[in-house]
Amino acid sequence: MKHFPSFVLALSLLVSSADAFAQGTPKAKGPATETLQVKTSAVCDMCKARLEKSLAYEKGVQAATLDVPSQMLTVTYRPDKTTPTALRTAVQQTGYDADKQTADARAYDRLPDCCKKTNNVH
Repeated sequence: MKHFPSFVLALSLLVSSADAFAQGTPKAKGPATETLQVKTSAVCDMCKARLEKSLAYEKGVQAATLDVPSQMLTVTYRPDKTTPTALRTAVQQTGYDADKQTADARAYDRLPDCCKKTNNVH
């Protein structure tokens, strides 16, 4: 009889731990990824690397790819984590135009000369 309370306690812990590991109802998944295309002012492969790296650090971005000849940036992102407006702002803060919105002036000034849209080389 001395061990009965210990046995009851052990049994109740066992039952409660089994409930904790049981599968509950599956959670509703949020929306899958969406794709956004942004027309940029990028002109070279350095721009491509800079934009793709910059967007890789944005919350919710799954992938970012710039097609240099068309200057089109394709971003795959999770809409529950970010918005198209936030992604365009990230492009602007990297120093490039995003659709019809001009680049952040300070970020643009920090770009290498070959990445500036006023450069006649491109």
